[in-house]
Order: sequence, then C-alpha cells, then structure tokens
Amino acid sequence: MVKKEPDQTCPMMFILMFLFLNCRMLHAEEELELLLSFKYSINDPLHYLSNWNPSVTFCKWQGVTCNNSSHIKVIDLSGKNISGNLSSSIFQLPYIETINLSSNQLSGEIPYGIFSSTSLQYLNLSNNNFTGSIPKGSVPCLEKLDLSNNMLSGKIPQEIGSFSSLKFLDLGGNVLVGTIPISITNITSLEFLTLASNQLVGQIPRELAQMKSLKWIYLGYNNLSGQIPKEIGELTSLNHLDLVYNNLTGSIPSSVGNLTNLHYLFLYQNKLTGSIPTSIFGIKRLISLDLSDNSLSGEIPELIVQLQNLEILHLFSNNFTGKIPSALSSLPRLQVLQLWSNNFYDEIPKGLGKQNNLTVVDLSTNSLTGKIPEGLCNSGNLFKLILFSNSLHGEIPMSLSTCKSLQRVRLQGNNLSGEFPAEFAKLPLVYFLDISSNNFSGRIDSNNWEMASLQVLSLSRNRFFGGLPDSFGSDQIETLDLSENSFSGTIPRTYGSFPELVQLKLSGNELSGEIPDELSSCNKLVSLDLSHNQLSGQIPASFSGMTVLGQLDLSQNQLSGEIPPSLGGAESLLLVNISHNHFHGSLPSTGAFLAINVSAVAGNELCRGDTSVGLPPCRSVKNPTRWYFVACILGATMVFSLAAFGIFLIRGQKNLEMKTVENEDGIWELQFFHPKASKSVTIDDIFSSKKEENIIHRGKKGLSYKGKSIINDMQFVVKEINDVKLLIPSNFWPEIAEFGKLQHPNIVNLIGACRSDKVAYLIYEYVDGTNLSEILPNLSWERRRKIAVGIAKALRFLHSYCSPTVLVGYKSTEKIMVDGKGEPRLRLSLPDQLSIDAKCFTSSAYVAPVNNSKDTNEKSDIYEFGFILMELLTGKNSADCEFGVHQSIVEWIRYCYSDYHLDRWIDPMIKEEALVNKNEMVRTMNLALHCTATDSAARPSSHDVLKVLHSALRTSSCVSLLNFPSSSL
Repeated sequence: MVKKEPDQTCPMMFILMFLFLNCRMLHAEEELELLLSFKYSINDPLHYLSNWNPSVTFCKWQGVTCNNSSHIKVIDLSGKNISGNLSSSIFQLPYIETINLSSNQLSGEIPYGIFSSTSLQYLNLSNNNFTGSIPKGSVPCLEKLDLSNNMLSGKIPQEIGSFSSLKFLDLGGNVLVGTIPISITNITSLEFLTLASNQLVGQIPRELAQMKSLKWIYLGYNNLSGQIPKEIGELTSLNHLDLVYNNLTGSIPSSVGNLTNLHYLFLYQNKLTGSIPTSIFGIKRLISLDLSDNSLSGEIPELIVQLQNLEILHLFSNNFTGKIPSALSSLPRLQVLQLWSNNFYDEIPKGLGKQNNLTVVDLSTNSLTGKIPEGLCNSGNLFKLILFSNSLHGEIPMSLSTCKSLQRVRLQGNNLSGEFPAEFAKLPLVYFLDISSNNFSGRIDSNNWEMASLQVLSLSRNRFFGGLPDSFGSDQIETLDLSENSFSGTIPRTYGSFPELVQLKLSGNELSGEIPDELSSCNKLVSLDLSHNQLSGQIPASFSGMTVLGQLDLSQNQLSGEIPPSLGGAESLLLVNISHNHFHGSLPSTGAFLAINVSAVAGNELCRGDTSVGLPPCRSVKNPTRWYFVACILGATMVFSLAAFGIFLIRGQKNLEMKTVENEDGIWELQFFHPKASKSVTIDDIFSSKKEENIIHRGKKGLSYKGKSIINDMQFVVKEINDVKLLIPSNFWPEIAEFGKLQHPNIVNLIGACRSDKVAYLIYEYVDGTNLSEILPNLSWERRRKIAVGIAKALRFLHSYCSPTVLVGYKSTEKIMVDGKGEPRLRLSLPDQLSIDAKCFTSSAYVAPVNNSKDTNEKSDIYEFGFILMELLTGKNSADCEFGVHQSIVEWIRYCYSDYHLDRWIDPMIKEEALVNKNEMVRTMNLALHCTATDSAARPSSHDVLKVLHSALRTSSCVSLLNFPSSSL
C-alpha cells in the first residue's frame, strides 16, 4: 500500500485567498476614508450626502456606484448645490472611472491631485466657480475632460498634449489667455474640442490637421486672428466647425469643401473677405451655413442647389451682390433664409417657398424689385416675413392673406400697391404688422378685422381713404399708426377701449369732428398725435387725468376754445404742440406749458400772464363783467399770497427752459425737465449736496450725491460728470433734453441738469430702494417675476419712444433699484460720447453681440435683458464675473440648461416654488435664451418680450412660445 503525500496546494490557496480578502478590506477602508474626507471638505445645503456615513455600505450612498467587486467606480454629484474648496481625496480612489461634480458652487483652485488616478476615464468639473490655472499632469486612460464655464485663467498648459486617450476636451467659458498650444494636436484620438469663450489670441494652428478623429471644433468667442488655415480641410471627419466671433481675416479656404461630413459651418462675426468658395456647395450633408457679419462679396451661385439638406442659411450683413439664386427654391428642407443688408438686386425667386419648408424669411435692406412671390407660405409654417427697404411693387399675394402661421410681417419702405386684403385682416397670430411707406390705397373700414393677437399696426404713409375701423379685433394693441393717409370722418370713440395702447398716431389725414373724450380712458397712452387734420371743438378736459401721457400734438387743426387749465397740472406731460388752431384765452403757466416754445403755440389767439414764450400779456378783456371778476380774484390773491406768488415766479416760471445762473463757483446753465423739480430744487440745493457725507456712489465719470431741497425737503440725486467731451453745449443740451423726456414708472427719471465749462451735474429723482443684487437672494419667485415684467415694460417704453431707439447700456442686477412697492427702477447711463445728430442715447458701456444693421440698439438691450432673466432664475450675479468672462453666464446656461432638470440651474432659494411654477420658469428661461441668441436678428423685440413674458406667467403649457430656429440659441 502506497502512502500518499499530503496535498500542498490547499494551504497555498487559503493563503492567497486570505491575502486577497485582507487586501480587499484594506482597499475598502481606504475608499471609505477618502469618501468621508471629501464629504467633510464641502458644504451640502441640500443634505444630499446625508446617508454618507459608515453605518451604510458606501456602494449604497447617494451618487456612488460600485463595480462588481464592490469598489467605487462612479461618483456623480452633478447639480447638487455643493460648495467649498475641492478636496483631492476622491481622485485617489484606486478604481474610480467617472467623477462628475458639474453644475455646483465649488470654488478655489483645482487641486493638482486630480490627475493622480490611473483608472480615471471621465472627469467633469464644469459649471462651477474654480479659479487659478489648469493643473499640469496626465491620466493615460482619461477619455473625457470637461472644465468649462469656470473662472480658470492663465495659459493652456503644454502638457495637455500628453492626454493621449482623450476623445472629449472642453475648456470653454473661462478666461484662458495666450495662444492655442501646438502640443494639443498630439491628441490624435480627440473627437470633440471646444476652447470657446476665452481670451485666446494668435492664429489657429495649422497642425490641427493631424487630429484626424476630430468631429467638433468650437473656437468661437476669442480674439483669434490671421487666416483660416487651409489644412483644416484635411479633417474629413468634422461634423461641426464653429469659429465665430473672432478677428479672422482673409478668404474662406476652398479646402473647406473637402469636409464632406460637415453638418454645421459657422464663421459669422469675423473679418472675412472674398467670395464663398464654390467647393462649399459640394458639402451635401450641410444643415446650417452661417457666414453672416463679415465682408464677403460676390454672387451666390446656382450651385447652392446641391445643398439639399440645408435648413438654415444666414448670409446677412455682408457685401453680396447679384440675384438671389433661384436654386434656393429647390432646397426642400430650407426653413430659415436671412440675406438682409446686402446688395442683392432683381426679383425674389418666384418659386421660393413652393418646395421649401420656410419659417423665417428676411431679405430686407437690399435693392430687390418685382413682386412678392406667391408661394412663400406653401409650407404653412412661415411666421416671420421681413422684406422692408427694397423696391418691391405689386399687391400683397392672396396666398399670404391666408397664411395663418404668420406672426411678424414688415413690408415697409417699398412700392407695394393695391388694396389691403380683407382676408389679411383675419390672420389670428399676427402681432406685428408694418406696411408703411408704400402706395397702398382703398378703404380699410369695410374689412372685418379679426386680428386677435395684434400689438403693433403701422399703415402710415400710404393712400388709404374712407373712415377708420371701429376695431381691429384685438385688445392688445400697443402702437397704432395710421398717419399720413387720406382717412376722413371722425375718430372712433371705441379707440378709448384699447387698454394697452401706448402710441396713437392719426396725423396727416382729413379727420373731422371732435376729439373723443373716451381717449382719456387709455391709461397707458404715452404719445398722442392728431396733428394736421380738420378736427374741431375743444381739448377734452379729461386729458389732464392721463397719468402717463408725455407727448400731445394737436397742431394744424380747427380746434377752438380755451386750453383746460388742469392740463398744465398733468405732471407726465412733457411735449405739447397746439399751434395753428383757433384757441383763445390764457395759456396755462404750469407744467409742460411753463416754458413751451413759441412755435408750439403759434397761430392762435392766446395770451400769457408773462411774456416768456412770446405771447402777448393777458391784460385787455372785452367782457367787462368777466374783467371785474378776474380783477377781484387777482386782488384777493395779491392780498393774501403776494410773497409766496412772487417766490413762485422767481423760482418756477422759467425753470423748464434754459437759463443762466451765476454764483461763486462760476457761470452755470441750468434746465429742469420736471415741473415739481423746477418748483423745488435750486442751484444752491445742488451745490450744498456736494459733501463727503452725502456721497452715495463713486463712478468712473464722477461722484453721485444725495441732495435735498430747502423749500420742501424734496430729495434728489446729483451725479457729477467730468468728461470734457460731454461738456460742449451743442452736444450736451440736445441730448440731455431728449434724455429728460424719458419719464416712466420703471425708470429712474432725469429731472434736471446744469453745466459749466469744466463740469456738469445731472439731477435724478431719488428712489428709496435697494439694488436688486442685494435683495435677490431673499426674493420669492412671485416678486422676481414682477421685477422681470417691470423691466420689460421700461424697455418697451424706451424702444417705442425714440427713433433710433434708446440703447439703455450695460444692465445687471447692480443697475436696477427695487423701490418700496417692489417695482424695479432701471438706471439709464450716459453715453460715452454725445452726438448732436442722434435723437437718443446710442452708446453702451458693454456691447452685446449684434449685427451691424437694423435693430442694433434694441437688440443689444434685449440681449442684456436676457442676462437679467437668467440672474433672476439662477440667483447668480454675472456682474461679479462669476463665470470668468462677461458673456459666460449665457454659455453656462446653454451647457447646463434642461427643462426636465431644473435643479441644474434654478436658484435653490426658489426650488420649492419650482414644484408648482415649473412651466412658467421653463418658459421664462426659454425666453432668456432667445433674448441672448448670438444672431441678433433672431432675438425678439421688446414688444415680443413683454408679450411672451405675460403669456409665460399666465399659462401652464410647455409648448414653445417663440418658434425661433434652434440655431438661434
């Protein structure tokens, strides 16, 4: 019998198993300690990490995922509002593959240890507040690195080229400087590269051609210069090429045509010249082509017919010439066509729209002739048709009159003729219609107007005749301009039932009868122009009760009687013209009549107690009974209030006109724009406010002081202006006078100004309130939306009042006061330089992305209003440079925005309200994104903004209110 030797393998297996289990336990303890170290280094206001404690297996902790061996594989804490400095502990986890800490409030420098893990494949720290430079280092297995939308500074490290496995690299939305390092081209596996929204300079490296795997290049919003390298045509895998908002020069290289897989080509807002290479028209997969805002020239060839997948074509603001190619009519997917501000001539292709899917057509400001094509609305989706400032003729096509998708139509400044189609007056969605300055004729009162959405209607400068329609089918009309036609009959009394009416222009017609007293019911009416008609009767005394009426022009009519004395007491009234009528009696010496220009009262039989406006004194009256009565009143007044009346005359009668005052500080020109201020504030009040203890603001152009009238304790703010460029009288006073007319309840109003040769002072009303930035964190959603609506109303007023419209200038929560009633008050800024040729201010401390053509001023303000909406929704203050660059809050929102996950962007302070107000918050953010569209033509107008905002706050549907193309975001 053979004796067996004992099996030696079993003990060895036990030993190995023991070592394995022991090692595993050691790793588990190490991982636990690293996780707890990370937890204790941060703030967790939402208590998302509440179950991160040793009593629970860490594989079950929120945000933690383990692999099959119970080692930590994934940490995902995206959008959990955690803050504090980032600990490097979690980057030491031995088996970690994914770390996602994006969309939080983490700050400080990124620790150098983030690249210490050899297993890490995915790292996302985007949308935080990290500062400092990008750490040096390398992770061999890292495939995705996203550090976008922070405040990282310095240069992109040369070591970036050692990340040999990277497929995705996003460093956008920071403040990185210097050039693009050549070493980055060593990452031949890279598919996605974005360095956008930084401060990079220099040329685009030609060596990018080595990165054959690239599918996406986004280098926009930098200061890159030089030419687009021809070698870029070697990147044949590219799907998306975006080089926008740089200083690129030269021509577009023909090699771009080699990018046969390209879907999106964006080169707008550069300094490119030359013609479009014909090779581009061979990129048959192209979906969106945007070459706008350059200096490109030449003709658009019929070869464009090859782009059968093209949906969006933006070539506006260039120097293109020739005909609009008829081949555009054969692009079946074409939705958005914007060719405005070029030199195109001849006819619009007759087949345009018949085979397309058009939603937006803007061919304005060219030299186009011929007729409007019949088939523009064949898709049934056309909502924006802009053809103004051309030489088009003929009638409005009947097909447009049945285009029920239309919303915004601008055909002004052409040679169009014929009658206004009756069917057009029934389009339900049109809210903006301008066909002014054409040759339209016929009657419009016989039409059955059913334009339920109408807000702006301009039919001015045509040849319409007959009576005015009683209604237009809308209770939302804000601007109604029917001036300079041949309308006759009376003004319909029903116009007094337009609750939203801001501007009514009926001048230059043949209207007769009396001015309807019902117009005084339009309590939002700011401007009323009934001049150059045949109106008779008296001025309705009820006009004095119109609280926001600022401009009243009744000149060149047959009006008679006396001027209602109460009209002089209307504090909002700034401009009055009653010339060339049959008025008689005494002209009021208060309010807008106090310093009225003689030309505005000429051609009447008026008198004045003083001769300050060139009228004869009211001394002789033919009726002796009346004279006796007046004498008694005057005698009593002199007995009881002679002293007070004398003071009033000295201080008040000429304060609304320019006057010269001399004191120990020199000779001053002084003017007030508000009757109450003219009665209360003196030159001595202004100078006595200039004390150290009265300083309330220290600005770049001077100090601001709080002042008080010695007469009645009226408070005001004096802002000092030291810029000598602004002190030339011929520049200063015309502009300041226009500025003084801008009186609105949501604006901090300018009430006066004075100047010498060395300095000037602007006098503003004093608003007892707080900066929005200071109280925003404590505001409910209800108060925030009230503020949004108030600001939108102010912008609509400013953009309706002036031509060109007012550019408000840089806005943020720092520039907005909230008064005791919770109403926002917008502070308007002086322009950098005044120009006597401009009717309103058109300079800004910050210039938003705009196209150098129409609507520039308004669209800049709308861009910055989008900023305000984003701040109200997110609670973040872009004025604090929290995002690294001045536009980065927009980029941050675009990166993290989701209408399904509000917690990624909504202010935690209003998260609970979001549970019941989610839809309106999402709609408001959608509006903010459209307001900040890179293409300024895609941004809504101030009228649109208020309409959408009102609608967003009273409806619950998630359907988009603005049907702008997605590319405009």
